[in-house]
Amino acid sequence: QVHLVESGGGLVQAGGSLRLSCAASGGTFSRYAMGWFRQAPGKEREFVAAISWSGGSTYYTDSVKVRFTISRDNAKNTVYLQMNSLKPEDTAVYYCAAGVGVASGEISARRTWYSYWGQGTQVTVSS
Repeated sequence: QVHLVESGGGLVQAGGSLRLSCAASGGTFSRYAMGWFRQAPGKEREFVAAISWSGGSTYYTDSVKVRFTISRDNAKNTVYLQMNSLKPEDTAVYYCAAGVGVASGEISARRTWYSYWGQGTQVTVSS
């Protein structure tokens, strides 16, 4: 069983930055692909970014490219999402997710590809 705990959310003004963290326990973190998703009120959960086992492969949804960076520290069992130049439309609950049993370079934007999810952390961007 993999347990994921997100942190780092909060209230920030437009143009500001936040860094989200997702700490994992259980299993072998270095063998998990990791993803970040978000869900705004009244909307479906959507893909934000993903990273492969080693961090060698990353993928972003178009709306966050250049502004957001996903990274991981396998020694700390943690994945990060650095969010810069935040916009009000980035307001959402952000979730991290783990894809297990996948090949080393694999990543995905599909929710169903991920086996474990955290509880989420709220990010609110004021205009």
